[in-house]
Amino acid sequence: MEATQRREEILDILRGSTQPVSASTIAGRFNVSRQIIVGDIALLRAANHAIAATPRGYILADAAAQAGRLIKTIACRHGRDNLLRELYVIVDNGCGVIDVIVEHVVYGQISGQLHLFSRYDADCFMEKLEKEKALPLCDLTGGVHLHTLSCPSEEAYERVLGALRKDGILFEK
Repeated sequence: MEATQRREEILDILRGSTQPVSASTIAGRFNVSRQIIVGDIALLRAANHAIAATPRGYILADAAAQAGRLIKTIACRHGRDNLLRELYVIVDNGCGVIDVIVEHVVYGQISGQLHLFSRYDADCFMEKLEKEKALPLCDLTGGVHLHTLSCPSEEAYERVLGALRKDGILFEK
């Protein structure tokens, strides 16, 4: 198979998935190395395909804005001890965490793609942070950060706000 055909098929795989797909999974499908797929993704991005890299794999960036879902942004502030609680509150109320955004003093806006839609997703994210001994982005800003949420309804969004407010996680002035 030619590389250009493989890249088109990679796009088809991503178009057909609402969940992230790992480079290893894609590589196995084409019987090539994971690194070949990483290079293919880089070339697809350079060709203006909006592919997001998440902790669990690649996803088309617009897949988060599924039909009928509201996209909302919230501001939060907490320490590492409340990170998992924050994520659980959001997913337990039916919303998904698309990304995390911080305002860095040197680099400006930094965002990380998360695409977390369940406790399982949140647990996997936390396990990866621990395994890699990585710091969450909110550590760079004294705990202040934004999340883009994918919500099934205004009511679900309001439930998230209420629960985060109750827990002292929602950042409001």
